[in-house]
Amino acid sequence: MTRDEARARVIFALDVDNLAGVKKWVSILNGHVGMFKVGKQLFTAYGPEIVRMIENSGASVFLDLKYHDIPNTVAMASLEAARLRVKLFNVHALGGYEMMARTMEALYREHTGRERSKVLAVTILTSSDEQTLREVGIELPIAEMVVRLAKLAQNAGLDGVVASPREVALVREACGPDFLIVTPGVRPLFSSTDDQKRITTPAEAIRAGSNYLVIGRPISAAADHLVAAEKIIAEIMTSL
Repeated sequence: MTRDEARARVIFALDVDNLAGVKKWVSILNGHVGMFKVGKQLFTAYGPEIVRMIENSGASVFLDLKYHDIPNTVAMASLEAARLRVKLFNVHALGGYEMMARTMEALYREHTGRERSKVLAVTILTSSDEQTLREVGIELPIAEMVVRLAKLAQNAGLDGVVASPREVALVREACGPDFLIVTPGVRPLFSSTDDQKRITTPAEAIRAGSNYLVIGRPISAAADHLVAAEKIIAEIMTSL
Protein backbone atom coordinates (compact mmCIF):
# COMPACT_ATOMS: atom_id res chain seq x y z
CA MET A 1 0.00 0.00 0.00
CA THR A 2 1.38 3.41 -0.96
CA ARG A 3 1.28 6.43 1.33
CA ASP A 4 -1.33 8.09 -0.90
CA GLU A 5 -3.51 4.98 -0.77
CA ALA A 6 -3.22 4.91 3.01
CA ARG A 7 -3.99 8.63 3.27
CA ALA A 8 -7.14 8.21 1.16
CA ARG A 9 -8.52 5.85 3.81
CA VAL A 10 -8.50 8.46 6.60
CA ILE A 11 -11.68 10.46 7.27
CA PHE A 12 -11.12 13.34 9.67
CA ALA A 13 -14.07 14.03 11.97
CA LEU A 14 -14.88 17.75 11.97
CA ASP A 15 -16.20 17.72 15.53
CA VAL A 16 -16.27 21.51 15.84
CA ASP A 17 -19.11 23.98 16.39
CA ASN A 18 -17.98 27.02 14.43
CA LEU A 19 -16.99 28.09 10.95
CA ALA A 20 -13.52 29.18 12.02
CA GLY A 21 -12.80 25.67 13.27
CA VAL A 22 -13.86 24.13 9.98
CA LYS A 23 -11.68 26.52 8.00
CA LYS A 24 -8.75 25.80 10.31
CA TRP A 25 -8.93 22.02 9.98
CA VAL A 26 -9.60 21.99 6.25
CA SER A 27 -6.66 24.36 5.75
CA ILE A 28 -4.33 22.24 7.87
CA LEU A 29 -5.39 18.76 6.77
CA ASN A 30 -6.59 19.08 3.17
CA GLY A 31 -4.27 16.82 1.19
CA HIS A 32 -3.16 15.03 4.37
CA VAL A 33 -6.39 13.06 4.89
CA GLY A 34 -8.77 11.53 2.39
CA MET A 35 -12.07 13.07 3.49
CA PHE A 36 -13.78 15.28 6.08
CA LYS A 37 -16.77 14.13 8.13
CA VAL A 38 -19.58 16.62 8.75
CA GLY A 39 -21.89 15.55 11.56
CA LYS A 40 -25.18 16.67 13.08
CA GLN A 41 -23.92 19.60 15.17
CA LEU A 42 -22.00 21.23 12.36
CA PHE A 43 -24.70 20.63 9.76
CA THR A 44 -27.43 21.92 12.07
CA ALA A 45 -25.44 25.11 12.66
CA TYR A 46 -24.42 25.83 9.07
CA GLY A 47 -26.45 23.58 6.77
CA PRO A 48 -25.53 22.69 3.18
CA GLU A 49 -23.23 25.70 2.85
CA ILE A 50 -20.66 24.07 5.13
CA VAL A 51 -20.53 21.07 2.79
CA ARG A 52 -20.16 23.33 -0.25
CA MET A 53 -17.38 25.29 1.44
CA ILE A 54 -15.38 22.13 2.12
CA GLU A 55 -15.95 20.80 -1.38
CA ASN A 56 -14.95 24.14 -2.91
CA SER A 57 -11.57 23.71 -1.21
CA GLY A 58 -11.11 20.53 -3.24
CA ALA A 59 -11.87 18.12 -0.39
CA SER A 60 -14.41 15.30 -0.19
CA VAL A 61 -17.16 15.04 2.43
CA PHE A 62 -18.72 12.21 4.41
CA LEU A 63 -22.11 13.57 5.53
CA ASP A 64 -22.76 11.79 8.82
CA LEU A 65 -26.42 12.57 9.58
CA LYS A 66 -27.65 9.01 10.15
CA TYR A 67 -31.12 9.43 8.61
CA HIS A 68 -33.81 7.39 10.38
CA ASP A 69 -37.44 8.18 9.61
CA ILE A 70 -40.34 6.97 7.49
CA PRO A 71 -39.18 5.65 4.09
CA ASN A 72 -40.29 8.61 1.96
CA THR A 73 -38.72 11.17 4.30
CA VAL A 74 -35.38 9.38 4.30
CA ALA A 75 -35.47 8.90 0.53
CA MET A 76 -36.09 12.61 -0.06
CA ALA A 77 -33.42 13.67 2.43
CA SER A 78 -31.00 11.28 0.74
CA LEU A 79 -31.67 12.87 -2.63
CA GLU A 80 -30.70 16.23 -1.17
CA ALA A 81 -27.51 14.75 0.30
CA ALA A 82 -26.60 13.30 -3.08
CA ARG A 83 -27.29 16.64 -4.78
CA LEU A 84 -24.62 18.13 -2.52
CA ARG A 85 -22.20 15.71 -4.23
CA VAL A 86 -20.93 14.30 -0.95
CA LYS A 87 -18.80 11.21 -1.37
CA LEU A 88 -20.53 9.28 1.43
CA PHE A 89 -23.62 9.69 3.58
CA ASN A 90 -25.46 7.36 5.94
CA VAL A 91 -28.79 6.11 7.24
CA HIS A 92 -29.64 3.94 10.25
CA ALA A 93 -30.01 0.26 9.36
CA LEU A 94 -32.49 0.01 12.23
CA GLY A 95 -34.85 2.02 10.03
CA GLY A 96 -35.50 -1.24 8.19
CA TYR A 97 -35.42 -2.75 4.73
CA GLU A 98 -38.17 -0.63 3.15
CA MET A 99 -36.59 2.63 4.29
CA MET A 100 -33.21 1.66 2.84
CA ALA A 101 -34.56 0.16 -0.38
CA ARG A 102 -36.76 3.19 -1.11
CA THR A 103 -33.73 5.41 -0.62
CA MET A 104 -31.68 3.49 -3.17
CA GLU A 105 -34.56 3.42 -5.68
CA ALA A 106 -34.82 7.23 -5.48
CA LEU A 107 -31.07 7.68 -5.93
CA TYR A 108 -30.86 5.34 -8.90
CA ARG A 109 -33.75 7.12 -10.62
CA GLU A 110 -32.00 10.47 -10.30
CA HIS A 111 -28.46 9.27 -11.06
CA THR A 112 -29.04 6.83 -13.92
CA GLY A 113 -25.74 6.44 -15.74
CA ARG A 114 -24.00 8.97 -13.48
CA GLU A 115 -21.80 8.64 -10.44
CA ARG A 116 -23.68 9.09 -7.19
CA SER A 117 -22.89 9.41 -3.53
CA LYS A 118 -22.26 6.10 -1.77
CA VAL A 119 -24.79 5.19 0.91
CA LEU A 120 -23.84 3.53 4.18
CA ALA A 121 -25.97 1.99 6.90
CA VAL A 122 -25.07 2.57 10.53
CA THR A 123 -25.21 -0.76 12.35
CA ILE A 124 -24.54 -0.36 16.10
CA LEU A 125 -22.89 2.82 17.38
CA THR A 126 -19.36 2.35 18.69
CA SER A 127 -20.35 4.02 21.96
CA SER A 128 -22.80 1.16 22.61
CA ASP A 129 -22.15 -2.10 24.37
CA GLU A 130 -24.46 -5.06 25.06
CA GLN A 131 -25.86 -3.42 28.17
CA THR A 132 -26.84 -0.43 26.02
CA LEU A 133 -28.69 -2.74 23.63
CA ARG A 134 -30.49 -4.56 26.44
CA GLU A 135 -31.74 -1.23 27.76
CA VAL A 136 -33.64 -0.69 24.48
CA GLY A 137 -34.89 -4.26 24.22
CA ILE A 138 -32.31 -5.80 21.88
CA GLU A 139 -31.19 -9.11 23.36
CA LEU A 140 -28.92 -10.33 20.54
CA PRO A 141 -25.14 -10.10 21.03
CA ILE A 142 -23.61 -7.06 19.34
CA ALA A 143 -21.65 -9.09 16.79
CA GLU A 144 -24.74 -10.99 15.68
CA MET A 145 -26.81 -7.81 15.49
CA VAL A 146 -24.18 -5.98 13.44
CA VAL A 147 -23.96 -8.78 10.85
CA ARG A 148 -27.75 -9.03 10.68
CA LEU A 149 -28.06 -5.30 10.00
CA ALA A 150 -25.20 -5.31 7.49
CA LYS A 151 -26.81 -8.10 5.46
CA LEU A 152 -30.16 -6.30 5.59
CA ALA A 153 -28.50 -3.15 4.22
CA GLN A 154 -26.77 -5.10 1.47
CA ASN A 155 -30.03 -6.77 0.48
CA ALA A 156 -31.64 -3.33 0.27
CA GLY A 157 -28.95 -2.23 -2.19
CA LEU A 158 -26.78 -0.03 0.02
CA ASP A 159 -23.07 0.36 -0.72
CA GLY A 160 -21.78 -0.46 2.73
CA VAL A 161 -21.99 0.06 6.46
CA VAL A 162 -20.52 1.95 9.35
CA ALA A 163 -19.33 -0.66 11.82
CA SER A 164 -17.05 -0.98 14.82
CA PRO A 165 -13.59 -2.40 14.02
CA ARG A 166 -14.41 -5.36 16.27
CA GLU A 167 -17.09 -6.46 13.79
CA VAL A 168 -15.31 -5.59 10.52
CA ALA A 169 -14.06 -9.10 9.79
CA LEU A 170 -17.51 -10.57 10.44
CA VAL A 171 -19.16 -8.06 8.09
CA ARG A 172 -16.53 -8.64 5.44
CA GLU A 173 -17.08 -12.39 5.61
CA ALA A 174 -20.87 -12.03 5.47
CA CYS A 175 -21.09 -9.35 2.78
CA GLY A 176 -18.11 -9.99 0.52
CA PRO A 177 -15.15 -7.98 -0.80
CA ASP A 178 -17.02 -5.17 -2.58
CA PHE A 179 -19.14 -3.99 0.33
CA LEU A 180 -17.77 -0.76 1.84
CA ILE A 181 -16.97 -0.68 5.55
CA VAL A 182 -16.35 2.63 7.30
CA THR A 183 -14.95 2.28 10.78
CA PRO A 184 -15.13 4.73 13.69
CA GLY A 185 -13.82 3.84 17.11
CA VAL A 186 -10.25 3.60 15.79
CA ARG A 187 -7.47 4.71 18.07
CA PRO A 188 -3.81 4.69 16.97
CA LEU A 189 -1.16 3.24 19.21
CA PHE A 190 -0.18 6.68 20.57
CA SER A 191 -3.73 7.78 21.52
CA SER A 192 -6.23 7.37 24.38
CA THR A 193 -9.58 5.57 24.04
CA ASP A 194 -11.80 8.58 24.96
CA ASP A 195 -15.51 7.49 25.06
CA GLN A 196 -15.35 4.68 22.51
CA LYS A 197 -15.94 1.18 23.91
CA ARG A 198 -15.33 -1.12 20.93
CA ILE A 199 -12.02 0.09 19.53
CA THR A 200 -8.88 -1.11 17.78
CA THR A 201 -5.85 0.33 15.97
CA PRO A 202 -5.80 1.60 12.37
CA ALA A 203 -3.65 -1.30 11.16
CA GLU A 204 -5.90 -3.86 12.83
CA ALA A 205 -9.04 -2.32 11.32
CA ILE A 206 -7.61 -2.22 7.78
CA ARG A 207 -6.25 -5.74 8.13
CA ALA A 208 -9.72 -6.94 9.15
CA GLY A 209 -11.23 -5.44 6.00
CA SER A 210 -12.16 -1.81 6.67
CA ASN A 211 -12.09 0.59 3.71
CA TYR A 212 -12.14 3.89 5.59
CA LEU A 213 -11.28 4.95 9.14
CA VAL A 214 -12.99 7.86 10.93
CA ILE A 215 -10.47 9.58 13.19
CA GLY A 216 -10.84 12.83 15.10
CA ARG A 217 -9.29 13.44 18.51
CA PRO A 218 -6.06 11.49 17.89
CA ILE A 219 -5.28 14.16 15.29
CA SER A 220 -7.05 17.23 16.70
CA ALA A 221 -5.75 16.76 20.26
CA ALA A 222 -2.16 16.09 19.18
CA ALA A 223 0.54 18.68 19.76
CA ASP A 224 1.45 18.47 16.07
CA HIS A 225 -1.59 17.63 13.95
CA LEU A 226 0.29 16.75 10.77
CA VAL A 227 2.75 14.54 12.61
CA ALA A 228 -0.18 12.69 14.20
CA ALA A 229 -1.86 12.26 10.79
CA GLU A 230 1.36 10.92 9.29
CA LYS A 231 1.81 8.48 12.20
CA ILE A 232 -1.69 7.14 11.53
CA ILE A 233 -0.93 6.77 7.83
CA ALA A 234 2.29 4.94 8.71
CA GLU A 235 0.29 2.57 10.94
CA ILE A 236 -2.16 1.90 8.09
CA MET A 237 0.73 1.12 5.74
CA THR A 238 1.87 -1.67 8.07
CA SER A 239 -1.52 -3.41 7.73
CA LEU A 240 -0.84 -5.16 4.41
